[in-house]
Amino acid sequence: MGRGSVCINTGGEKVFPEEVEEIIKKFPNVVDAIAVGIPDNRFGEVVSAVVQLKDSNLQVPPEDVIAFVREHLAAYKAPRTVLFVDSIERSPSGKVDYSRWKQVAVAAFAK
Repeated sequence: MGRGSVCINTGGEKVFPEEVEEIIKKFPNVVDAIAVGIPDNRFGEVVSAVVQLKDSNLQVPPEDVIAFVREHLAAYKAPRTVLFVDSIERSPSGKVDYSRWKQVAVAAFAK
């Protein structure tokens, strides 16, 4: 389903980022999204989403994105946090620097 190096291990369960990302991309006004794991004392890692909206001026409550994912996937696969960014900045081949975005998410949300 995806590269093992970006697989998120939360509470002993494996979450493939691509599965979460595809659901988030179906949310209204979302252009792009990635999922990364950020450290968590209880679960080892939790899912965090980095989301690019069609218009950076839109105000979308993170809870709405999380609830949307929970409607389509198991609760442990839903992001615990959502970081809205102006651009995900994919390479010309469409790849994402997951390690960079993981660092950004950790800086924003890790406890």
